[in-house]
Amino acid sequence: MEAFTKHTGVVAPLDRPNVDTDQICPAVFLKRIEKTGFGPTLFHSWRFLADGSPNPDFVLNAPQYQNASVLVTGRNFGSGSSREHAVWAIHQYGIRAVVSTSFAEIFHKNALENGLVPVIVPEDVVAMVMTRAQEVSGYEMAVDLETCELTDALGLRVPFVVHEDPQVHEFRRHCILNGLDEIGLTLQHEDRIQAYEERLGAAT
Repeated sequence: MEAFTKHTGVVAPLDRPNVDTDQICPAVFLKRIEKTGFGPTLFHSWRFLADGSPNPDFVLNAPQYQNASVLVTGRNFGSGSSREHAVWAIHQYGIRAVVSTSFAEIFHKNALENGLVPVIVPEDVVAMVMTRAQEVSGYEMAVDLETCELTDALGLRVPFVVHEDPQVHEFRRHCILNGLDEIGLTLQHEDRIQAYEERLGAAT
């Protein structure tokens, strides 16, 4: 998993609540057997018209958001089915953090396990960031996982969490800071695992 410490990037405002995983990564793309190549599928039915051309009315197609790497969006982001592909699509598109008041439970877990930072802040902060992203050309924001703060050049400095439970927040924060997925966590105990296997082999 790619480690995340601090990231500064252009913010794209997706002003919609309850964005579900079928909108994030449509089911037609779930037949892929690779874990890579999902970036182009992100919001496919919104980003493209029926003839395959870019939809000029969708936010990510606007020139000022072409290189966006932070997404601010409405509550309950990632609802619907449990497909991990939704997180892969967001991350592989180039978005490193998603700012919202709340995330659907399974999407939230998948994000944390794949290095996509779910930034949880109060509703008034989401509204402020949304407005600035819509009104300020090239608006950028920094997401600092070491200090757990959002900052910008306009004086914004607010705390955030990646999980509402303080203990889970600290554990997940540690994992993302150090690029540790489940395999990485297991390999931290590689010496003990090897010693156990050697003892087991000697006893048989």
